Amino acid sequence: MTTYLTSQQLSLTLSTRVLLNNASFSVRQGEKIGLIGQNGCGKSTLLHALTHPTHHSSGTIHRAKHCVIARVEQHFPASALTMTAIDLLRDHLAPEDFWRADALCQQLGLSEYAQSVAIQTLSGGQQMRLLMGIAIIQQPDLLLLDEPSNHLDLPSLLWLETFLSQWKGAFIIVSHDSTLLDNVTSISWILRDAKLHTFALPCTQARQALVEQDSADQQRFNSEQKEIDRLEASAKRLANWGKVYDNEDLARKAKTMQARKEKLQVQQTVLSRETDWRLQLRGQPLPANRLLDIKTVCLSLPQEPTPLLTLKNKQVKSGENIAILGRNGCGKSTLLKALYASYQAADTQTVTLNIESMLKENTVTWHPKCQLGYYDQDLEQLDDTQTIHDALIPFAPLNDDQRKQALISTGFAFERHQQYVHSLSGGERARLLFLGLSLAQHHMLFLDEPTNHLDLEGKEQLIETLQNYAGAAVLVSHDRDLLRQTCQRFWIIINGKVHEWTQLDDAVFELLKSANQESMNDGPSSPLDDTSLSLTERQDHDQSHDLERLIELEEKLASDRQRKPKHQKPQHQRAWQEEINRLTRKLSL
Repeated sequence: MTTYLTSQQLSLTLSTRVLLNNASFSVRQGEKIGLIGQNGCGKSTLLHALTHPTHHSSGTIHRAKHCVIARVEQHFPASALTMTAIDLLRDHLAPEDFWRADALCQQLGLSEYAQSVAIQTLSGGQQMRLLMGIAIIQQPDLLLLDEPSNHLDLPSLLWLETFLSQWKGAFIIVSHDSTLLDNVTSISWILRDAKLHTFALPCTQARQALVEQDSADQQRFNSEQKEIDRLEASAKRLANWGKVYDNEDLARKAKTMQARKEKLQVQQTVLSRETDWRLQLRGQPLPANRLLDIKTVCLSLPQEPTPLLTLKNKQVKSGENIAILGRNGCGKSTLLKALYASYQAADTQTVTLNIESMLKENTVTWHPKCQLGYYDQDLEQLDDTQTIHDALIPFAPLNDDQRKQALISTGFAFERHQQYVHSLSGGERARLLFLGLSLAQHHMLFLDEPTNHLDLEGKEQLIETLQNYAGAAVLVSHDRDLLRQTCQRFWIIINGKVHEWTQLDDAVFELLKSANQESMNDGPSSPLDDTSLSLTERQDHDQSHDLERLIELEEKLASDRQRKPKHQKPQHQRAWQEEINRLTRKLSL
């Protein structure tokens, strides 16, 4: 198998901090690698070093002469935003190869209309596909992707997953989406404590293997420590006897034993440093039929004649976790903001609001004792001009010592308490806001994209705390692990209407079906518009598509089960079986 890239004794530092210490690794043809680790551990720095071999502290990075490496960027340069997709792709080709740009647009699912308009008018999902296209038009052997799923809606995320699953080349992807990583990677690099742990396993299995390795290390450490303690006690005893009895032989044996102890200490197993904080959300239940009663909410954007979305006859009870799903731009975050504004304006009475031209003729009733907390994705609930210590004051009536202890327990050392909020990283700001919401112990939480600034450990802690949260929560998220494990109801925004489902798979299916129809109807005069088809023709088309998908899934499942157990993919098998069951129910087979 061809080796594309090899590193020997690679070390990376940032200022005075060591991010990677003497790591050796290689990337071979066809390998699909997930690079995971806590926020700030150096994942992006490592990717940068692979494309800029001279930008590292020490060690070597050797790239095969024939290997082409392309990095999928996260943003377009400002000069490209007014260009069209097809023109931008052609800029990377010789005129005789322009046909490749047309073919690539088809592969990326960009319609003729999407190809012909300015890039800045494309949706986030379309822009992500185009960024992918700019990288792969170079026909790379190795793709580098740094958080490509950030800010994608579910349909775009699933498109990315399918694309990476079918990609024939090698890639290294940085992501905190364990479902995505499990479905597209077979090798995991876990960057922790400046070491790169490598497992020939997808994300979830690799992290479990690391837990087992940690457990074995702990047992080995305990055994070594027991021997160190024994040698130290014996050395002290012999040294004392040597003094008491003036016995040089005993004193010499004591020194020998002390040297053995010191050698064992130097060679002792190094344990991983535990994360310095745990994400927690404490709440309290409110014994009431309804915390929130929505009769009608109709949201409109300024100078837009058509409502952005309409929501009718919904209630939220204590103990419920509800997810709001939909394409980017459909109004999910706007709905949360509008409901939060209604809460702030309410004085225990039913109110009709008109807030910044977003709300029109809305009737929302809050329980008079309900206390609502709001986690906004831009983290604007925190005042940039305040210190970390003072930023907690609005959340809960605590004294200075209580706030100090709360900050220390969340990983903010005492010497940082006078640091200003504006100087914090995104992950630190998220940690501070979660702490404030937990101290307040609300009856209900609005969480808008709460996983954006969380690493895998933080997301797992968020899932755990929401599973045990005593109040109610309404959240906007595209994270499938979070949605599947914490929510019981799903509000899906499709064509400006809010529909409710109780099963995530069914909700995602409806969302994808709607997204596919939107892409077919992309543009003002798309030739793929199927609205002229009769209802029977559309039903036949859908059924045919479902049957083809069912056959494909059954073949995949059967083929994988025929492999040797160590080569099977249990995560894929479970996902395939779940989709088979859903399609079977839908088709009444």
